[in-house]
Amino acid sequence: MPIEVKHSRPWVPVLMLALLVVGGVMIMLRYLVWESPAPTVIGLVMILGGLYTATKWR
Repeated sequence: MPIEVKHSRPWVPVLMLALLVVGGVMIMLRYLVWESPAPTVIGLVMILGGLYTATKWR
């Protein structure tokens, strides 16, 4: 009986890395450029999206 292996699409790791990196940059830019807490919230949401995407990568 052959074992079926699922593979994710090639864009999944690219999306994961992009969300993690851009989220980190947003948090850093909040302290360097902006005074509002909005970039921190956006950065955290992007990092959480990257972590969620990482769970879908096979």
